[in-house]
Amino acid sequence: MALAFPQIDPIIFEIGPLAVRWYGLMYLVGFAAALFLANKAAEKSQNEWTKEQVSDLLFFGFLGVILGGRIGYVLFYQFEYFLQEPLYLLKVWEGGMSFHGGLLGVITAIYIFARKEKKRFLEIGDFVAPLIPIGLGAGRLGNFINAELWGRTTDVPWAFIFPGAGPLPRHPSQLYEFLLEGVVLFIIVYLFAKKDRPAGTVGGLFLVGYGSFRFIIEFFREPDAHLGLFSGWVSMGQLLSLPMVIVGLALIINGYRNSNKPVSV
Repeated sequence: MALAFPQIDPIIFEIGPLAVRWYGLMYLVGFAAALFLANKAAEKSQNEWTKEQVSDLLFFGFLGVILGGRIGYVLFYQFEYFLQEPLYLLKVWEGGMSFHGGLLGVITAIYIFARKEKKRFLEIGDFVAPLIPIGLGAGRLGNFINAELWGRTTDVPWAFIFPGAGPLPRHPSQLYEFLLEGVVLFIIVYLFAKKDRPAGTVGGLFLVGYGSFRFIIEFFREPDAHLGLFSGWVSMGQLLSLPMVIVGLALIINGYRNSNKPVSV
C-alpha cells in the first residue's frame, strides 16, 4: 500500500502570461522570513547592524544563491553536458539549481560584503546562518508540490507514488529534508546563535548540521539518473556534503580554542 500523491496544481493562479507558482512562492516565503529575522537581529545588535546593511547583505546573498546555485548545478551535476553545450549554463528556464553551489555563492557574497562594509567575515557568517534553514525548508516543500527530487523505492507505510516516477512507492525525501534541513536545523542554529559563543561557531554549526542531515537523507533520495552512485553507495550530494561537515567542525574547534571573548547577537 502507498499514499496517492495529492493532485496539486503547481500554478497558483494566472493573469494573462503571468503565472504564480507554488515553487516561486516558497522562495518568496523563505526570503521574507530571512528579512524579518535579520531585521530583528539588527535591532538587538546595539547598532552593529543597520537595516540598510541588512538589505544590502540579503541582496548580495540573493544574487549569490541564484548565480552560485545555477553554476554549481551545471558544474557538479551536468559538467559533461556543459562541455558539449556551454550555453546550457544560461538556460535557467530548463531548471537546475544546486544548494552546494548556492552556498558557495553566498559565501562569496559574504566576502564581498565584508570587504565593502569592513566587517569580519566570520561574524557576518554567524549573522547569516540562522536565516538560511527557513528558506531551505520552504524550497523543499516546493519540491514536494512539484513532485520532483523524489526518494528511492520503499515499502514504508508513508510512501508516495509520485507522478512521473513510475508505479512503485517512494520515500517522500523532500519532506524529510523539509523537517531536518528546515525545521530542526533552524531550531538548533537559532537557539545556539542566541547564546554567548565565539565568532564563526554559528556558521560552523550550520555547516555541520546541514552537511550531516543531507548526507543521511541522501540514502533515501533517488540519485541523479545520469550520475548514479559512486562506488555503489555514495551520491554526489554526499560527496559535496562531507567538506561542509569538515569545515564546520574546524570552525567550531578553532573558535572555542582561540577565542577568549564570546560574542552574541
